[in-house]
Amino acid sequence: MSRPVEVSVVLPAYNEERTIEETVGTTLDTLGGFLPTGTFEVLIAEDGCEDRTPEIAAEMAAADDRIRHVHSEGRLGRGGALRRAFHAARGETLAYFDTDLATDMSHLEELIESVRSGEADVATGSRWLSESVADRPAKRGVPSKAYNGLVRSFLRSDVKDHQCGFKAFDREALHPLLEDVEDDHWFFDTEVLVRAQRAGYSVTEFPVEWTPKGDSKVDLVRDVVGMGSQILRCWWQLAIQPRITRRVTVAGGTLFTLLAVLLMTQYIDFGTVIERMEGADPALIGAAALVYLLSWPLRGARYRDVLRELGFRERIDFLTGAIFISQTGNLVFPARAGDAVRAYVVKTRRLVPYPTGFASLAIERVFDLLTITALAGTVFVGLAATGIATPRAVGALVASGGEGGASTGSGQLAVLLAAGVGLAAIAVVGLIIASARSERNFVRAGVSRLSSDTYADRVARVIERFAGDIQTVANDRRAFLTVGLSSVAIWTFDVVTALLVFAAFDVSLPLTTLIAVGFFAVSVGNLAKVLPLSPGGVGLYEGAFTLLVFGLTPVPWAIALGAAIVDHAVKNVVTVIGGLLSMALLNVSLTTAVEESRSVGPVDTGREIEPERSVED
Repeated sequence: MSRPVEVSVVLPAYNEERTIEETVGTTLDTLGGFLPTGTFEVLIAEDGCEDRTPEIAAEMAAADDRIRHVHSEGRLGRGGALRRAFHAARGETLAYFDTDLATDMSHLEELIESVRSGEADVATGSRWLSESVADRPAKRGVPSKAYNGLVRSFLRSDVKDHQCGFKAFDREALHPLLEDVEDDHWFFDTEVLVRAQRAGYSVTEFPVEWTPKGDSKVDLVRDVVGMGSQILRCWWQLAIQPRITRRVTVAGGTLFTLLAVLLMTQYIDFGTVIERMEGADPALIGAAALVYLLSWPLRGARYRDVLRELGFRERIDFLTGAIFISQTGNLVFPARAGDAVRAYVVKTRRLVPYPTGFASLAIERVFDLLTITALAGTVFVGLAATGIATPRAVGALVASGGEGGASTGSGQLAVLLAAGVGLAAIAVVGLIIASARSERNFVRAGVSRLSSDTYADRVARVIERFAGDIQTVANDRRAFLTVGLSSVAIWTFDVVTALLVFAAFDVSLPLTTLIAVGFFAVSVGNLAKVLPLSPGGVGLYEGAFTLLVFGLTPVPWAIALGAAIVDHAVKNVVTVIGGLLSMALLNVSLTTAVEESRSVGPVDTGREIEPERSVED
């Protein structure tokens, strides 16, 4: 009768045809030196290789029942391949190490027995303990120390070396951890150690002798974008998110609002602003609210046209309600959480898949940015042509922040943000159009020049999907024209709303100047609030509007700021009322929608369906 498997060793393998046989042989010999026959197995976690590694692994598994081949048709990523192999493993002690055998195999017994004996739940080799022997050139050592320092600081880890590919786990400890570990790439090593410590498992780190194999260099996408973003994700999930309750969010937002108002009173005479606001014509304010309300069916019609191009047909009234709810969410919650709410609403009420929901949002955002940028640019050219404002005068205005005691710091920031957002929108759309008209895949080529890692492949797929969805609309001239014209109409209504509010303050400006400067100020203000720096862009919009109106016209700063505040308030009140009515009609809870949609993001929906896989014994 065969003995049960006690120890499973997983070898992650990608294009290892030259070394895999020797690595497996060395591993079996080393395990056999301290474990009874029949109590251990070696799993080759082959990760969608492009060479003969799958054939070699299958042959080895067929010839030796101690070897198992865990095969994948497509790339899962290093962490993904390890995760899948661990689920297939039979041992109570689970271990893995890199197939280059950079860590001396004389440490394998210490690694396995540290867990097998019950001394620790998790064991990991370390190249950074004082007793470690590691020949690390500066190009490896310096980035490694910096990385481990960041992990220890941000994620409160006690481990010195998180990325050493020489680890063992107790089965009962690892499997619950795998449910929480999200990364399927190189950050897997770090995340499993950090989460093990947070879960209260005992983690032991011991010195190893380590010799680098092959060449290694800093990979921009994997090491900077990939690993850096993963550190921030874990920090948010482990240190910040558990503390952000609804009560904390409301209290924090209220506190910051009060603090901002208190600080503004130090350099803004709100008495003057309020006095000017009280003198505004209520009839024109009401007309402004009505004009803005009329723009919402246009938003629903545009969203209908976008979804139709993506293969879904919905009614304008439902889509208008979904937009009302999402925009209300953006006013209430930070970081544009309302955008995800819209994807949630169309998914739960009309079964529109999350990928399509996020894709339609992306298309809308691109058209919005292009439209607003085009409006601002066109009006700016008109201002320069008529002599109302020259490029040099606008540049000097932004550089100085204006004069007269107005709150111009936020105005400077807002205008600079608007310029950056506008230029970025033009650049991104230009690349997308160029890619659509060319047989060459610019996205894949660009990312591949920065990195060949599997994480880069994931990033490229997300960008390709985003670009492809936009190309779906951009390549159809009728659809492009329909969505483009409706975007122009929507933002023209937005500007007309502001102009009516502006006129309500009796500014005594020539009609052409009022329209030109109003169009320019509102467009720049809308560009400024694109970045989710405050709920609903409050503060940025008013800052940009006030700076430009005050600087380009004889209108006093108090009137300019008052008009900006009333304009934004009118739009927000209409939005909130429409959102509340839509939530009642569609039976949607905003807080529930936000909480449910937090677990789904555009990056997640960019993942492709995983290819068929098999485990070959």
